[in-house]
Amino acid sequence: MSRVIALTNQKGGVGKTTSAVNLSASLAATRRRVLLVDLDPQGNATMGSGIDKDSCEKTVYDLLVGNHDLASVVQPAGEAGFDVLPANADLTAAEVELLHLNMKEYRLKYVLARARRSYDYILIDCPPALNMLTVNALTAADGVMIPIQCEYFALEGLTALLNTVRQVKSVLNPDLEIDGLLRTMYDGRNHLSRDVSAQLQQHFGDQVLRTIVPRNVRLAEAPSYGLPVLLYDEASRGAAAYLALAGELLRRAEARSGEASESAAPEPAAAPIDDR
Repeated sequence: MSRVIALTNQKGGVGKTTSAVNLSASLAATRRRVLLVDLDPQGNATMGSGIDKDSCEKTVYDLLVGNHDLASVVQPAGEAGFDVLPANADLTAAEVELLHLNMKEYRLKYVLARARRSYDYILIDCPPALNMLTVNALTAADGVMIPIQCEYFALEGLTALLNTVRQVKSVLNPDLEIDGLLRTMYDGRNHLSRDVSAQLQQHFGDQVLRTIVPRNVRLAEAPSYGLPVLLYDEASRGAAAYLALAGELLRRAEARSGEASESAAPEPAAAPIDDR
């Protein structure tokens, strides 16, 4: 059974797109079939997957507002091993056009219904705003992952986002769950990072994922080469963190289904900090 996960946070610069691309690559490395849906008009997840957004003849925009075949839009992310529904600036128009379409909140859900049989995991990189595109992602998703930067103002807006998730769950998608709060850009040498992490655990308990993504130079460099960090520098702490996150998600999936599996890797400790 496939699982659709929306990665969302209305605050920019929290590691949302970085997490979407690198989690996709890490799940693909465990031989899961993965589709990454770029739902951000900036197209950063598309570019970070090694696909030139400006050369795409069709994008997720065409699927949302038209009746195009999914196979004509999907593109492979090369050696990263996952597929991508790309996006570019055309998607900005969808934010307005969706408002005038029937069943506007369900357009992405209908698109992904055709993809579920072909993929084990479908990850949606949402725009940094609580708009109609984000509502479409939450309506289509089984779970929500919220990347949170371990820095000042990290908790700002989190309550509003969680309220939006609850509203979508009550009105549009009763099966929607919180798959976890992901701490990103963590520096254990920094008192503020430790304090924000402790606050998240205190207030949200088991909803906070055990994996922590550290601040890491290689992780920051990889998108400029159109590569996930697993291909850019497999030995980096950033790569280790997202492999750990993939393992944690697979174990949670096993817990939900009640099935034991030897295929999921054991959960490593939070990746230590370094600059490599």
